[in-house]
Amino acid sequence: MSKEIIILTEAAISHIKEMMKHNEEEGAFLRVSVKGGGCSGLSYGMGFAHEVNEDDLQFEQHGIPVLVDKESALILQGTKIDYKESMMGGGFTIDNPNAIASCGCGSSFRTATAAGTPEEC
Repeated sequence: MSKEIIILTEAAISHIKEMMKHNEEEGAFLRVSVKGGGCSGLSYGMGFAHEVNEDDLQFEQHGIPVLVDKESALILQGTKIDYKESMMGGGFTIDNPNAIASCGCGSSFRTATAAGTPEEC
């Protein structure tokens, strides 16, 4: 498995650094994860963390320390996270090459090897 499980674009890095500064989270880790749920079975999680868990893989991208637990890493391998602005506001986009199906709202997905726990939309 590659050391860089996820790839953060320049726009994502810039926005994450802004969020860290605004929320006084400089020095925190960016935690990216996958959990069961959503209408397709799996959903993404992203947030700041201050502790490294035993099952975490740790790497850095452009000055941002990133944590991904080993189970999520298998599903996220090669995933690109971007940040896009539009007239309706901005938000992170996640392009996971392992996802084989996603729901209409775009916030849940499944892979060939991980179906997760689908819920009603």
